[in-house]
This record gives sequence, C-alpha cells and structure tokens, in this order.
Amino acid sequence: MTTTATPRVTPDADRRPAGAIDPRGPQLAAALTAVVLVAVLLLPTPYAAALLAVQAVLFAVGAVRGVQATPHAWLFRTLVRPRLAPTTEWEAPEPPRFAQAVGLAFALVGLVAFAAGATVVAQVAVGFALVAALLNAVFAFCLGCEVYLLVRRFIATV
Repeated sequence: MTTTATPRVTPDADRRPAGAIDPRGPQLAAALTAVVLVAVLLLPTPYAAALLAVQAVLFAVGAVRGVQATPHAWLFRTLVRPRLAPTTEWEAPEPPRFAQAVGLAFALVGLVAFAAGATVVAQVAVGFALVAALLNAVFAFCLGCEVYLLVRRFIATV
C-alpha cells in the first residue's frame, strides 16, 4: 500500500519522479524500529529509556531531514535494494516524514514518562508506536502516512 493520494506507477523503474522514494525503504525502517521498540518494552527502565532516546533521535532525523536521510535508508539503499527487483511504484516523501514526526512524539512522551517514573505511561506510548511500526512492517500500511493524507484532505476542504 502506498501513501500517495494517486500512486505513481512507472513502466521504467529508472524513471523515478523527482523526490520520490521507494516505499520498501520505510517498510524496512519500520521493521527495524519494531525490533527496537520491542526491546524497549522488555528491558529494565534505565536501559529502555536509553534505547528509546536513541530511537527518538532516529525519528527526529527522519522528521527533520526526511526518511531518505536516516541510517535505515542508507542500509536499504546499500544492502537491501540492490538485491530486490526494481520498484514499479514510488511514493512522495512527505507522508513518511510526517509519520516519523508522529513516532517522535510518542517516543518523547515515553521518555518524559520514564523520567517522571511513570513506567506504565511510557510503555503505553511505546506500545502505540510499536503497533504503528508493525502495521507498516508487516502489512505495508503506514498509519502516520494515512493520517497525513487525512489531514491534507481536511485542510483542502476548509
């Protein structure tokens, strides 16, 4: 599932629209993020908070510089994508970037909750981020991307 309002299907995979990204890259990033978030839920609080802080930095890079600037994107471009068939579908980078910002918000809530001693609140925030990451990793359904599109449609009607 793509996150563009109208998916761009190209017969020639080398003709990537300007700025477009391969949707399989954010899907890999979501899988890696899910692994990290599961570890956050399983580790004792000090280690969980430290690991969540690292994940928050990764979310921040994706939200500020774009998903194509993250270490996950580098990993996808250099190790994974060369081994895959060329993509026939491209997506705009804005929806995944918004999704990274939403992930950052949940990570920050978790970090503040860990710092305040509210471990259950932190785990719930991490759990929400984990569900979103798993939806993208397993089903190629980017929840944050869909919210982005809904917000864009709502703004267009106002």
